[in-house]
Amino acid sequence: MSYYNPQDLAKFGSISEFQPELAEKFFDWYGAVFAEGELSQREKSLIALAVAHAVQCPYCIDAYTTESLQLGSTEGMMMEAVHVAAAIRGGASLVHGVMMMNKTKETLM
Repeated sequence: MSYYNPQDLAKFGSISEFQPELAEKFFDWYGAVFAEGELSQREKSLIALAVAHAVQCPYCIDAYTTESLQLGSTEGMMMEAVHVAAAIRGGASLVHGVMMMNKTKETLM
């Protein structure tokens, strides 16, 4: 059994049911964020795909894989974006090792 139901992705808009005012504000902002700007919609979709992997959201991975393909991204571009996310996520864990090293040196002195 999975906690994630693929059919729920299509229900995303229904989050407005319990709080329409806040949902409207979110969806207005969300739409503005993904509109063509200094970054193309394809670039933004690839960023979203990478972030989706970093935060491990299966709904977002589903949605932004589809959107990235529709906007002309190649399989290689999408996998490269995923590797960028993985490198940043791994690096973030490793750089916190400096905190451990500092604490170890402090404690052993």
